[in-house]
Amino acid sequence: MRSRYGKSTLTLLFVLLACLSSQVRPRTQLTQKQALAVATARENPKDGLRYLWIPPGTFQMGCSPGDNECLPDEKPSHQIEISKGFWLAQTDVTVAAYKRFAQSTGRIMPPEPNFFGRPLNSGWNNDAMPIVDVTWDEARDYCGWVGGRLPTEAEWEYAARGGSQETRYGPLDDIAWYADNSGRQHIDSMQIVPNDQATHTLRMNENGNGIHEVGQKRANAFGLHDVLGNVWQWVNDRYDRKYYQKSPPENPQGPGSGRFRVLRGGSWLINRGGVRVSIRRRLEPGSRVHNLGFRCVEDVSGS
Repeated sequence: MRSRYGKSTLTLLFVLLACLSSQVRPRTQLTQKQALAVATARENPKDGLRYLWIPPGTFQMGCSPGDNECLPDEKPSHQIEISKGFWLAQTDVTVAAYKRFAQSTGRIMPPEPNFFGRPLNSGWNNDAMPIVDVTWDEARDYCGWVGGRLPTEAEWEYAARGGSQETRYGPLDDIAWYADNSGRQHIDSMQIVPNDQATHTLRMNENGNGIHEVGQKRANAFGLHDVLGNVWQWVNDRYDRKYYQKSPPENPQGPGSGRFRVLRGGSWLINRGGVRVSIRRRLEPGSRVHNLGFRCVEDVSGS
């Protein structure tokens, strides 16, 4: 009997059946190639930033295999399932985007960043740089304004890894601004005595190290830029150094209480040992720091 469907219709039916079949299979950890294959994007009309689709999946959170620089709060490594996909800003929130927020809500801009008296973005003139010197509450409010929220710590790491279980998703100079490469000349920051803050500050200032425009370094497999280096990023979670020992295996939301909020990703100011996908830091939510910004999540409509 002849089919009443044309070839193009049959092809579409086969594609739909394949999609339905894939939805009922158990979720598996994405490879970098798979992560790149599912990438898609949209622009948020409020802040004008590009948001990328991060599909659901599982990953190993915490200290990467073979990483000998992990600190105790990065352990133990544990499997986490992210059961719902989400949209994540491709870059840190920029100065231009934050200006939109400030104008729309009647807020003032945060203090201009400087590093021990040296301006890092004088007058907020460079709109392509990431916004910094924002408190956790201001970051949260911005994300609410665009119709989103701050990512959870687990969502952030899942997206930052882009299907990779390595300490970094590529050669560090290719993917991140950090102390060695964020100034006028490439230096070896590991040779600066780590506990000598005065020497470190002097060396960074002499070399002109500072913030860089977003999106200049190679993206990860999801298409995200600057998840490592340039500026630390606020996430939603409160901090508990032992949280990984008791974290739920699906969609962890962080501790229910605590004085500090979590930072992820490293920055232009720290040496290469601190620019790792599993590194965690803590800070009081009212803090303003010249190397700390954020990016936002948009949930799927109706989820």
